[in-house]
Amino acid sequence: MSYQLSAVIADAGLLREETRELDHAVLGALRQDFDLLPLTPQLVQELIGTPPDYAADEPGPEQPFTLVLSATLTEVLAHWSRRGPLAYVEAEFVGGAGHQAAAVWVGGTLAWGPRFDAAFDGPRPEWPINAALTELGAEPGQWIDPFAELGLHVERNTEGWLAHGRRGLSADYWDELADEWEARQ
Repeated sequence: MSYQLSAVIADAGLLREETRELDHAVLGALRQDFDLLPLTPQLVQELIGTPPDYAADEPGPEQPFTLVLSATLTEVLAHWSRRGPLAYVEAEFVGGAGHQAAAVWVGGTLAWGPRFDAAFDGPRPEWPINAALTELGAEPGQWIDPFAELGLHVERNTEGWLAHGRRGLSADYWDELADEWEARQ
């Protein structure tokens, strides 16, 4: 089973305000009043005026993201972060092997990261996406880590998040379906 993510995560109100006039922005609702904005090629082109660039080599500590965060795209993220903290996160896993990376902007500047991990031999709270979500203010709850607490596990790829957002689903959608099914049994 695979997992792929390339998205901006921030307070739901911040992302709604910043993307309200964008044709290619689709927001996926997460828990704790956060939203996820998949960074599709169409959205990146709408934001910066040119097609996105992708790294030719595999991501690593020196080049943590597959999507090249151009100066123009970084300026957009920095500008949005003046209204509140936001993170750019990437993850890709196939058959249990993979990587994740994250960076956080606050007050118009890069405040944390970018961080990259492909070994996952450190504590879960220090994995890049978990640590970035904590920087954004995600709070502990019943789930194993901030990634699951916010609901980043409910969709497996960009297409899933786009459908999630277009259908107006919550991060608790699958749990609600399971509860409905159990109630009917």
